[in-house]
Amino acid sequence: MAKPPEVGASAPSFTLPGLLLAEDIAERREYRLEEAKGRPLVLVFYPGDDTPVCTKQLCEYTSDLDRFKNLGATVWGISPQDLDSHERFARKHRLAFPLLADPDRAVARAYGISVPGLGLRRSVFILDGGGTVTWRHIALAGLTFQHTDTLTTQLATLTEG
Repeated sequence: MAKPPEVGASAPSFTLPGLLLAEDIAERREYRLEEAKGRPLVLVFYPGDDTPVCTKQLCEYTSDLDRFKNLGATVWGISPQDLDSHERFARKHRLAFPLLADPDRAVARAYGISVPGLGLRRSVFILDGGGTVTWRHIALAGLTFQHTDTLTTQLATLTEG
């Protein structure tokens, strides 16, 4: 299995199907890491749709989405569930950023966070506009998550630098 990219390394490239719920319409399309270049990207790997910790985490990020946008950042969520599951999850909780489907966990493996038989480790990678990892957090157990304050503090260092 690949090791997680270190801070200062280029993030592994990927293309995944995803959806964004916008005004009650689920827009489905392919998401490529390269298309996010030019602005910071917060990649949120989460184990499962509509599970207690994941729901709390993604709802917090949706509530605070303007804080990310004010720092020029985009947020993408990635988990192993398919797009139909993502759409139900997004509609139920009004999630307002793209949810990407990684059903074979190829991207989770590329980021070194896949756990055979269990899924993936709850992780967040912050990338700068060039696709370089500037901060990361990989949970051991995944029972808690990184709050918006932590992530926006890290993002602010990109705009200050």
